[in-house]
Amino acid sequence: MPYLALDTSTEYLSLAISTAEGIVARDWPAGQKHAEMILPALASLLEECQLSMEDIEGIAFGNGPGSFTGLRIAAGITQGLAFARDVPVLGVSTLAALAEGCHADQVYVCLDARMNQVYCAAYRKEADVWQTMIEPCLSDPDSIPLPDGSNWLGAGSGFAAYGETLRQRLGAQLNGANAERFPHAKDILKLALADLAAGKGLAAQDAELVYLRNKVALKTHERIKK
Repeated sequence: MPYLALDTSTEYLSLAISTAEGIVARDWPAGQKHAEMILPALASLLEECQLSMEDIEGIAFGNGPGSFTGLRIAAGITQGLAFARDVPVLGVSTLAALAEGCHADQVYVCLDARMNQVYCAAYRKEADVWQTMIEPCLSDPDSIPLPDGSNWLGAGSGFAAYGETLRQRLGAQLNGANAERFPHAKDILKLALADLAAGKGLAAQDAELVYLRNKVALKTHERIKK
């Protein structure tokens, strides 16, 4: 079945669609123009895949952490499309998606959270399943939680913004870093496909956003009421 994934949690707009031939994905630098770009970009990707929204059976989206505005755009677009089609949705951690795209078995993820902080988490793949070794959290770069063991690959914009500090903190536990890596919709879709296909998606109004800075995970309609 065709499924759609989208992410607007960073300065990139990322879209992906599963097709009979595999996942088709596209990424665009968006800056602050996600809201303007996303629907035309989606229409273009659907046309490329020779599909329409009527064919889409479910929608996955990056539900955080990340840019507050970007997360709300992703949730709003997801809800609107899902309500129109009456299809399920599934929020996927942007940090887990970032790890999925690194092609490594141990990934320490750090996204720049601004205000001299990072969103971080650590994941280890065991029998092709990701295990969360450090839960997603908000931290100062010089006090991020340390993972067990060594040979960790660092990934994410946190290593671009605070690379020296993070490398000093992780020391010999770190075995390189990909500072340019960002959450991709294709990796969100890879993580979501099995659950969507198994009917584990949620109703659009039950989708959650994760704002680590506020230490909350709220359903989007609850967040709007705040």
